[in-house]
Amino acid sequence: MFILDLKSRVPIYEQLKNKTLELIMAGVLEQDSQLPSVRSLARDLGVNPNTIQNAYQDMEKEGIIYSVAGKGSFVNDISALKQKETETAMEALEQLCRQLKSCNATKQQVIACVEKIFSEEEQV
Repeated sequence: MFILDLKSRVPIYEQLKNKTLELIMAGVLEQDSQLPSVRSLARDLGVNPNTIQNAYQDMEKEGIIYSVAGKGSFVNDISALKQKETETAMEALEQLCRQLKSCNATKQQVIACVEKIFSEEEQV
């Protein structure tokens, strides 16, 4: 489930956070599903448990996960986070569309690009 690039310049804990969030956003990890324990995930990935703990603590601070004493860490309700991510992405898309328009890209070209992206997701 978690594949990390140990040669990447991106810190391991950051990769873990990004991958976890990606899995949550994609619906692979659903609300209230339990994450692997710090020790088991550290063992499986071959990294220091402190690295996993740091990632989990950061995700908890950001509201992505929550912890239950003696039980472990679980996926939080991130509907508000998804809404914020959507708004941010829509703002970026609007900015890109304006840039494309100023470069004389046509509306049809932009729509074709968007349709291509959405059709790729449907095929996965």
